[in-house]
Amino acid sequence: MPVIPHIIEITDFAAPELDHYARLTEAQLLHYYEPGSGLFIAESPKVIERALNAGYEPVSLLVERKHISGEAKDIVARCCNMPVYTAEFNILTQLTGFQLTRGALCMMRRRALPSIETVCADARRIAILENVMNPTNIGAIFRSAAALNIDAVLLTPACSNPLYRRASRVSMGTVFQIPWTYLGKKASDWPQPAMQQLQSLGFKTAAMALSDNSVSIDDPQLMTEKKLAIILGTEGDGLAASTIAACDYTVKIPMAHGVDSLNVAAASAVAFWQLGRNR
Repeated sequence: MPVIPHIIEITDFAAPELDHYARLTEAQLLHYYEPGSGLFIAESPKVIERALNAGYEPVSLLVERKHISGEAKDIVARCCNMPVYTAEFNILTQLTGFQLTRGALCMMRRRALPSIETVCADARRIAILENVMNPTNIGAIFRSAAALNIDAVLLTPACSNPLYRRASRVSMGTVFQIPWTYLGKKASDWPQPAMQQLQSLGFKTAAMALSDNSVSIDDPQLMTEKKLAIILGTEGDGLAASTIAACDYTVKIPMAHGVDSLNVAAASAVAFWQLGRNR
């Protein structure tokens, strides 16, 4: 006998049931259960499905009424043991960006992050993001990593969180498929001692940067490295000089027409495609 979802009708944007969705910032959700793990919002049926498949625990679901039996039907069925809030479109449009969600938001519990050793245990190609603060770029980099043979992603403490709503949506839920963690908890953890830890795990490090000492991205020795960490810098400024100096390689993507650089998300796709081929 099928289980009937616990559907709760919302008629007022001020309803307390919407507090987590409408009145808490993502930073507040992140720290909601401190010192334990916090909460995050997954947006769209595809992203929610990938989060559920990865074992993340849902807390509640917010669905536009027409999608209960439409695009979000399978998600609603999987979340039948928790509140499923629903409302008409004119109520939900008061949630910033809700009209872009394909009709579904899911509140979920975060999990404790794995160690660097766990994330890198079986990895041959990993990406390291240094101070990438734009959630859209984070999401795009994860999507490229999933598509182009990158085994894991490590982030410095100043990076935007991959489970922020925009990042996970842009990634199409691949943030739930690619192992990831942070390189420490404070800025002083990078580049040292984290760089030493990577080297102790057998990784050669490749800084993506324009420099007179750079090698081309198709350099034969670089391509044959057994374990390689591809390090990408923040928007605009790129990698810190101390990071570049600590790496085994400095690597550039050849450019045409006088273009001096690519957006970090675009550069990641090029680097992952080239350097992820000889695994």
